[in-house]
Amino acid sequence: MKRPKLLGIGGAHVDRRGRMNAPYIPGASIPGTMQEETGGGVFNALRAAVQFGVSGSLISARGGDSAGDAVAAEAKRAGIEDLSSTFLDRNTASYTALLDMHGDVAAALADMAIYETALPRIITRRMSRDAIAGANALLVDANMPEAAIRKIVAQAAGKPVFALAISPAKAVRLSPLLTEIEVLFLNHREAKAIVGLEPAASVEGAALAMALGRRGLRRAVLTNGGNPVLMLDNGKLTTITPPVPARIADVTGAGDALCGVCVAALVNGKTFGDAVADGLAAATATVETDRAVADFSSKVRFKTLRAAIRPDN
Repeated sequence: MKRPKLLGIGGAHVDRRGRMNAPYIPGASIPGTMQEETGGGVFNALRAAVQFGVSGSLISARGGDSAGDAVAAEAKRAGIEDLSSTFLDRNTASYTALLDMHGDVAAALADMAIYETALPRIITRRMSRDAIAGANALLVDANMPEAAIRKIVAQAAGKPVFALAISPAKAVRLSPLLTEIEVLFLNHREAKAIVGLEPAASVEGAALAMALGRRGLRRAVLTNGGNPVLMLDNGKLTTITPPVPARIADVTGAGDALCGVCVAALVNGKTFGDAVADGLAAATATVETDRAVADFSSKVRFKTLRAAIRPDN
């Protein structure tokens, strides 16, 4: 059976993660370890998706450096068609996170200027237009300017476009396009930014989800750490509690895994509820590893986690 073609457009870069071995104290030097691997919202999601029944292609921008070479090598290893462009005079984007002793992000820095300037140019090229025309579905992240995302949606010509919010600062780029997005994957902080609330605002997830719906978003997967996940489906809300991880090794990439596997399930014909449950199982399995993308080649752990998931209502 021929696999559906999923085209990812957005971040594919280097992730650096420092893990603290002592309690986090702002402004203090904390002992710990640093590791580096390839990452990026769309790239992580795409690498998870291709393990669950889709054919993946990637359009991104990178520099002519060793980090860019590492991203290209990982795309090849993952079996992803790499349609990205290399700019020899630029640096590959990077994301540096500091994780506390529990694996949660204490602080992070995103150096992603190349996406702001290069990706809008890349998507106007014939190669990109042809890739969009040949795809069954598209996955974008908010690493690109709003105008670039808008152009991709227009070129998609009615094909489903899934989106990752990435961060509160970048999520607002999706606000004018909510009616065009098939499913938006985001957390509470990103949802607050989109609906215009302050980060410290006290608001329940259900209220956030319904506010997104009033702005024209049909479907959303709204996460809140390890707490129950909210599904917005054409004005209806459903809550799903994710399984408890056997251990929390690293939360990096969990949301990307949820997105990638959920999208793969949807384009392969599963219902929204079943697709989100698949994504949650993949996210939990990712949290249990120290990698941004888990290896699901055996899928034994995934199947165990998936069997434990049922909608709460």
